[in-house]
Amino acid sequence: MIHSKVTVVFCGEEYSVSPDTGLTIGRTGDVEVDDNPYLHRTFLVVSFENGFWWLSNTGSTLTATVADEQGLFQAWLNPGAKIPLAMKQLIVWFTAGPTTYDFEIHVASPAFTSVTADPPADPPADSDDEEVGAATVGRVSFTPDQKLLIVALCEPFLRRREAGTSQIPSSAAAADRLGWTITRFNRKLDNVCQKLADAGTRGLHGGVGKLATNRKARLVEHALSTKLVTEDDLALIDDPARTDTTPAEENRAEDRMVVAEQGNA
Repeated sequence: MIHSKVTVVFCGEEYSVSPDTGLTIGRTGDVEVDDNPYLHRTFLVVSFENGFWWLSNTGSTLTATVADEQGLFQAWLNPGAKIPLAMKQLIVWFTAGPTTYDFEIHVASPAFTSVTADPPADPPADSDDEEVGAATVGRVSFTPDQKLLIVALCEPFLRRREAGTSQIPSSAAAADRLGWTITRFNRKLDNVCQKLADAGTRGLHGGVGKLATNRKARLVEHALSTKLVTEDDLALIDDPARTDTTPAEENRAEDRMVVAEQGNA
């Protein structure tokens, strides 16, 4: 049987995967990610079974976010779950303690090919979205300040040139980067997480009416894997002449968006 060549790329190093032995990824795996006590000794496993390559989560507590390179596909890999490596390139994100990691999986001859739909037409210049001042990504709309918050949290990852490790900024550091108070930052973070959770994004809630404690990590993984923010968005945070909306203006915009979303429900 001829097997498709599979390669894992982490921190600039390439690891070829044998169909006979597979490849383990973790604190002490074939790919030694990091000496991080929060990371499982063996967390993820790439293996060949029943004619397909698979990625399995063999850990007990950590989850992983898996996406294609175009941001069209995303899966949340819980402990005990596995998915087929059916695309040419996949990117995997996971967080252990204070550190977030990512690596790439390359499949030379994938079982499936990605089909890209035609992009939607640009909205008319007099559309209501411009009045609200919202940036729409998929089915979720964000105000300018909400988009800035996401960029600030993803900034260390967007500035990197290769997969590896980064730390998500603390709320205080991100707030300072934006010139906001910590109270304002936390309120915006609540709004963003609630909006994505309402749209079906998993991992942002710890239970009924309760936001997850690791919501920032999950938010960053989701934003990067779905291309919600890209390197081009760094201009939003780098531009010293950018004008922030005032809290009152932002609240009015958010209120209008909620009313509009409820009306479309």
